[in-house]
Amino acid sequence: MLYNYLEFIVVGIGLILLMWEAFASPKNKATLGLVGAAGLAAVLVLLIIGSCGSHAQEAPAWMSRFYGHDHYSAFFKGFALISTILVLLMSIDFQSVLNKFTSPDGSDENVGEFYCLPLFACAGLMWMASAKDLVSIFVALELVTISFYVMVTYMRRNVGSLEAGAKYLILGALSTGFLVYGIAWVYGATQTTHLPSITLGLSITPDQAIEYAKLYSFAHANPSSELAEALATHNLHHVHSLQSISSSPALMFGLGLIIIALGFKVGAAPMQLWIPDVYQGAPTPITSFLSVASKAAGFGVAITILRPFLAAESTSSQVALILVVLAGLTLLYGNLAALAQTNFKRLLAYSSIAHAGFLLIGLATSQFAAVSFYLATYLIMTFAAFFVLAIVRTQDDSDEIDTFNGLGKRNPLLAVALTIIMAAMAGVPLTAGFIGKFLMFEAAFSHLQTVGWLVISLAFLGAISGFYYYFKIIKAIYWHDPKSETPIQVPLISKLAITILCLAIILFGIIPQPIYALIQ
Repeated sequence: MLYNYLEFIVVGIGLILLMWEAFASPKNKATLGLVGAAGLAAVLVLLIIGSCGSHAQEAPAWMSRFYGHDHYSAFFKGFALISTILVLLMSIDFQSVLNKFTSPDGSDENVGEFYCLPLFACAGLMWMASAKDLVSIFVALELVTISFYVMVTYMRRNVGSLEAGAKYLILGALSTGFLVYGIAWVYGATQTTHLPSITLGLSITPDQAIEYAKLYSFAHANPSSELAEALATHNLHHVHSLQSISSSPALMFGLGLIIIALGFKVGAAPMQLWIPDVYQGAPTPITSFLSVASKAAGFGVAITILRPFLAAESTSSQVALILVVLAGLTLLYGNLAALAQTNFKRLLAYSSIAHAGFLLIGLATSQFAAVSFYLATYLIMTFAAFFVLAIVRTQDDSDEIDTFNGLGKRNPLLAVALTIIMAAMAGVPLTAGFIGKFLMFEAAFSHLQTVGWLVISLAFLGAISGFYYYFKIIKAIYWHDPKSETPIQVPLISKLAITILCLAIILFGIIPQPIYALIQ
């Protein structure tokens, strides 16, 4: 059924757009973005229909080794599709800036590929959500990362964009090295990269492992027996080598390397150094894509890989402690570094690091539904903020916070929208951001022990700091005189997107049940 081939459909749409741009050369390149967004919307409908079907969990035999379905994979696929649609729509109104830094004459001749690349990244994000094997996770992750290398440096006539791309390339390659090396160690310890097999090896008792080993020995001696077929069907053929793997230093070392690699992807301290410069230099739509979709994919993969280790009695405390320490460092660094920022993009970059700290608390406490909810609210708030930033950047040619001075006079509706967005990011009650932070604090209070109180204290410090640096934007909007008296015009697409996202912030802050239903 089509549900199992959604990623191929997304890649097909991207290739069609590339061919259209190369051979038909549409007069208005923004048409590519509209068609791409419409195609992804159709794929999203197919995803919703397929997720509701009774046969949605079945994958074809030829891909079942590497590809599977559950409600988390469906959620993260939908997350990737919605994020990419919003990026394409934002890019349409941001095209004048892209034209300026891609063509000598300021035409749109060189921006056609910019509307195609997000679709390939989206396909990679979707494959990551359904990956069941460490190898398939790596391949999907590289598809996403290589697409981002190109998109970050797309404004090639802008020095900041080129610098951002170089830093992202170097540190991205470093994180890839950690990931591959970690996978190699895990394979050496378990003789498999298949996550369900590793999960089984972590969950069985030593006595059960001995019995499985006996069964495997019999099946190996009698390969034509029904038992051999049953073992192969249920992926138990590696169980004899998984006995006591939970106590293997090699396995834990490999897992540690994988956590470091994932820390690069989600922006966890101390692996976050690339984020501020890359976010500031990249085109604004791509910055939002990195901040939301890439981070969500990183946490989706972390849930897939770490869930069995957090569930196994022999490894849960060690893995949880590592995540708690990362959460504390990330909260401290992200929130304190954001206090002194004068550039709105860099402020959102450090804010992204701080949000990763809250999400790591949910991951450490195995509250995966709470992590998914937080990511959903984070998508709404962050994309709304970047839509506003893209409009101001297009018309005033600046990302500095003082560019927003007097926004209440230049465009009152845009000022109200940004006020709602900043209040939600700070966690003001009756906004979606408050619900997300509340769930993280609830998870910390309920599940963290001694060292957890330090993390809870840092989370409180971070929440309080957030009120300062987010409300600094609100102060600029209403309390400072504008640097220009020219009214800010909001294009139709951005106006609709900002309106819908702001209404969602308020609606889900009062009635969060629809997001809960979506996660379930």
